[in-house]
This record gives sequence, structure tokens and C-alpha cells, in this order.
Amino acid sequence: MTTIEYPITTGVRFLRNQNIAFVPYVYAYEHRGGTATSARELGIDEHRIIKTLVMEIDPRNQFLVLMHGDKEVSTKQLARTLNVKSVSPVSEQTAQRVTGYQVGGISPFGTKQRLPVYAEQSIFALPQIVINGGKRGFLVEVDTADVQRVLNVMVVNVAV
Repeated sequence: MTTIEYPITTGVRFLRNQNIAFVPYVYAYEHRGGTATSARELGIDEHRIIKTLVMEIDPRNQFLVLMHGDKEVSTKQLARTLNVKSVSPVSEQTAQRVTGYQVGGISPFGTKQRLPVYAEQSIFALPQIVINGGKRGFLVEVDTADVQRVLNVMVVNVAV
């Protein structure tokens, strides 16, 4: 059995501190390639690859949304669900400031600021997901039950 060399990110440290088992995946990152690239490079169904999106209600109120790689977030439905006027994606600078990660490498684990986490309901129908480990070109496979437990996820139905 060969072992994969992978980066020891803040996300990896978080997973280790929480005693969460994970499988690391390293691939050649492609700028703006998104989950389609990682799915192709790793031979994993894009639906199982979960993207971590940073959104906000206003400049002082950011949160994370976990969504299937092959789906988009309906910001109108998300705003209705949260009972607010609107939600929108944050700038790259804001995303990096609140998470401590570069865009393209944002993990929900070990963010700089503790942010509320909303996740698409259908993610939890999967036994395991593949999600960013805290660096561009680095994903980790984890049990969805562990994700829900350690991130205190609020489940939403906002995929399109």
C-alpha cells in the first residue's frame, strides 16, 4: 500500500483534533476548474464532491454553504429559508479574511472565524463526501455524519 503525501493544513489539524478519519486526495489544481476538474482528475462522481461557498447577509454577517459540485445555490431560496431580504457570495478578499483559506482551497474545517454552516439536505443521503481539505488541489473524503456533528450544520433545501 502506498501512502499519499498531502499538506498538513488547518483543516487537517481540525480533523485530527476531532478524531475524524479521512482519506486524502491530491490532484493538479486548475484555476477556475471547479469541481468538474477535481471529479475528472480523481475519477469521483461530481455529485459527491462538495463545494464550500462563503456567503453573506450583510458585510458583518458571513456564513458557509455546502453544496454538491454539480448543483448551484438558489440565493433567493436561501434568503427565504433564512428569513432575510437577500444573500450573496462574498468577495475573494472577504472569503480569505474570514476563513483563512484561499478561494479554490476553502475548507469548512478549521476556519479562521467560526461561521454558521448551512448544507444542502441531500448531502446527508450520501455516506461519505469529498470536500476541500484547506488547500487548492487537496480534497478529503469524510463521513457525512462526522461533518454534521463537528460543524453543527443547519440543513437547507436550496439546490438548483
